[in-house]
Amino acid sequence: MEETKDIVKKLPNQEVDYFKIGKILISRWYWIASSLFLFILGSYIYLWYTPKTYATSGTMKLEEKKSEISDIVNVISTSDRGPSKIQSETSVIQSPSVILAAIKDLNYPITFYIEGRVRTSEIYPQKPLDIQTIRFDSLNFYRDIITFKAINKNSFRLSYKAGVKEVSKDYTYNTPITIGPTTFSVKRPAALSSNTVYLFSFNMPEDFIKRVRAGLRTSEVVKNSNILLLQQTDANPQFAADVLNAIMKEYLIYDRNRKTQSATQMINFIDDQLKYLSGTVKGSEKSILEFKQKNKLMDVSISAESALAKAKDIETQQAILKLQLIAIDQLREQIDKEKNNVNLNFNVGKDVDPALLALIERLDNLLNQRYELLKTYNNNSQPILDINRSILQIKTNALNSLNITYSAVKRNLDYLNGQLAVVDKQISVFPVAERDLIALNRPYEVNEKVYSFLSEKKLSAQISRAGILPGATIIEQAEANFSPVSPDEHSIRRSAIIFGIITGLGLIILIRTLNPYIYDKETVESLTAVPILGVIRKFPEKIDEDNSQVLAISKPKTMFAESVRSVRTNLNFLASEKANKVICITSEVAGEGKSFVAVNLSSTLSLIDKKVILIGADLRRSKLHKTFKVPNDIGLSTYLSRQSELDDIILKTGQENLDLIISGPVPPNPSELLHSERMDALIKELRTRYDVIMIDTAPIGLVSDAIPLIRVSDINIFVIRSGKSKYYAATIPQRIAHEYHLDNTVIVLNAFAEDLLHSRYYTTRFTGENYGKYYYYSDYSGYESSGYYIEHDKKKWWNIKRWFK
Repeated sequence: MEETKDIVKKLPNQEVDYFKIGKILISRWYWIASSLFLFILGSYIYLWYTPKTYATSGTMKLEEKKSEISDIVNVISTSDRGPSKIQSETSVIQSPSVILAAIKDLNYPITFYIEGRVRTSEIYPQKPLDIQTIRFDSLNFYRDIITFKAINKNSFRLSYKAGVKEVSKDYTYNTPITIGPTTFSVKRPAALSSNTVYLFSFNMPEDFIKRVRAGLRTSEVVKNSNILLLQQTDANPQFAADVLNAIMKEYLIYDRNRKTQSATQMINFIDDQLKYLSGTVKGSEKSILEFKQKNKLMDVSISAESALAKAKDIETQQAILKLQLIAIDQLREQIDKEKNNVNLNFNVGKDVDPALLALIERLDNLLNQRYELLKTYNNNSQPILDINRSILQIKTNALNSLNITYSAVKRNLDYLNGQLAVVDKQISVFPVAERDLIALNRPYEVNEKVYSFLSEKKLSAQISRAGILPGATIIEQAEANFSPVSPDEHSIRRSAIIFGIITGLGLIILIRTLNPYIYDKETVESLTAVPILGVIRKFPEKIDEDNSQVLAISKPKTMFAESVRSVRTNLNFLASEKANKVICITSEVAGEGKSFVAVNLSSTLSLIDKKVILIGADLRRSKLHKTFKVPNDIGLSTYLSRQSELDDIILKTGQENLDLIISGPVPPNPSELLHSERMDALIKELRTRYDVIMIDTAPIGLVSDAIPLIRVSDINIFVIRSGKSKYYAATIPQRIAHEYHLDNTVIVLNAFAEDLLHSRYYTTRFTGENYGKYYYYSDYSGYESSGYYIEHDKKKWWNIKRWFK
């Protein structure tokens, strides 16, 4: 843990370079541009193939208007319409009965279409053909689309499907045409050019209910207000406007009919009672006349007349109360059966619980809501169960209120019975003839008075019904809006641009996130405290597999050669107190360019009058003999196994001051040979002959062959290859240095080519205790066009001049 902390403390400070972040994003501008282009192209294709939807709206004010003569009569009780009723009125507006009535108002039995390259479009309200149906069964008619094509002024062609078969026939105008169960004729149009094509189909109003309901929306303009906004969406803007206006019109008709229903029910109830009383009154009148003639009585005495009047009044009140009890029993039965639009058919205005009418209205609203919910949910779903509980509670409260009203009426009736008993006692003392005449007069006059009372009530109800107005007013009619609301072209194009840019940027971020390789020096500096000796640029041309060309010498004016010379310069400052230096070069795995670096670095060192020997110490997969094109018969392996002498294995190269010891044949025990005392003796001997001993070892991440050479070396160079070495590789030099207590380990970043996509967006700041522990080096980014370097045959696709060479 302390080791980790020490390593972290030694890491240089790095700061976010926002300018570099911008360069990283711009480096793959064509990704962003391609993504943007694809999204914009996709948006245009989507808009081209997606049917357009249009919307229109109208507004209505919901209000409870009283009868024009409500001050004269008080037959129907009404309550103000408030926000709580918006939901129930919305259910009525969206009900199939109102929508079906609205569709019938449009008179749209035949739908016409026009065929386009992408889709077939309805052309309502246009009717380019005058088609008359001759035989049309609303339950069984031809429903598929029929194609009409004009041939000349006398004939035309109809194409349609008969089962799975396509049928095409020629017909003449004004003659009956039978297709399936439907017979119709086409009148000759006034002006119709040849080859004109239309499509049409027969339909019923019920066919449009789903279409209209799917596009119908209602909402409050302002919350808790009585202004209702109705919106209709459809693929045809004119159809949307016409059907919405028809719906508002039919709602007003429905609402007025619903409000007059209570008065109508009362009138029907009174009619039934009047029918019965009419016969009774006539029969009583005839019996009185016969009695008077038989007993030769003209009239009763004044005292008898007074008693008769009292009895008449009491029995009249009793008759009216009995009628109200009948009405209460009818209402109780209707509530118990959960019938809609119930009301108290007969109300004399007293003894009625004030809460009853409000409860009846609330029950009616809940029943309407349940009717609408059952179109979506089943009987066992939670919304239905919840509303059933509310209905049950309202029913219970309404029935309790009815029982209270019934009891109050019953008490009044009992009181009147007591009053009538007193009057009957007074009448019982009159002479027999007068008593019999009074007995005949009482039912007659009572029934006549009740008949008159009911007739007045009927007239009042009729007058009130005639004066009832709809409970809503149309504030604004719907008008056709030819600007589509869906798809929203501006929003889709804007979203395409945003998602195109985000996708391009996201792709850059994703590629960077998934990248496991080291590409630049800043990444190495962020992973390890081991100093970087230098950065060797990637040679711009293809290099042969054996690296047979020493590029640092053969291409001396390239940026690559300069970067090798920069490493050579920094190398001179390492172990400067030693006259002879042993330099060990290794890497994590094969293919990271350690042999390539060793060859080019050795070559540049030999140019400054340093006597250099390059040793191929990778006894398993050495390539040095291929680079210098020499046989691999004898070499380091034969020397260490005592099969050759030192002078036998030292080879001269074509370059002055540079000698070579190749690896030799692959031995069975390479690690043991490199650990032997003969290897130590070899290095000691070479120190006396050469200024620099460059050792190309095996990859340290794969085998342990390089460990003994690393421990005896004066300088250990760990090669990291840009774009091939993984992040883990940068941590190996520090772990080795800590494990073997080495302070002579440095890193060389090989084959560096500026790739902003994978570069780290931090800039290293060498300050404080870290300052002075690192070497100056450059990655030469941005200097390609400085004029100091010759990049052989380096051509860019955007360099137009190369096309004219």
